[in-house]
Amino acid sequence: MITADDIEDMTCLTREEIAAVAEHEHLPEVSAALLGDYKMQIANGPQEVQRMICEDIREALHKGDKAHAKELYAVLHHFIAQHPEAVRGSDAG
Repeated sequence: MITADDIEDMTCLTREEIAAVAEHEHLPEVSAALLGDYKMQIANGPQEVQRMICEDIREALHKGDKAHAKELYAVLHHFIAQHPEAVRGSDAG
């Protein structure tokens, strides 16, 4: 039987990146894993995932949750390091 962990392990995203997509899209993490992995395979998809994480950071700051914003910033930093094509205007995609 395939588990949620198996599905998450089959994507190109980390669990933290999947959690950010889940938070942004209000989805269970398994659905977010599938959505995130799909977006990473389409044109401008990595930029969409990057935008989701940035919007999550902005939302956390608006709520005054600096700790969560800091966690999400670390997720964003790692995501961009692993997926430079996600940077707007990048020639890597």
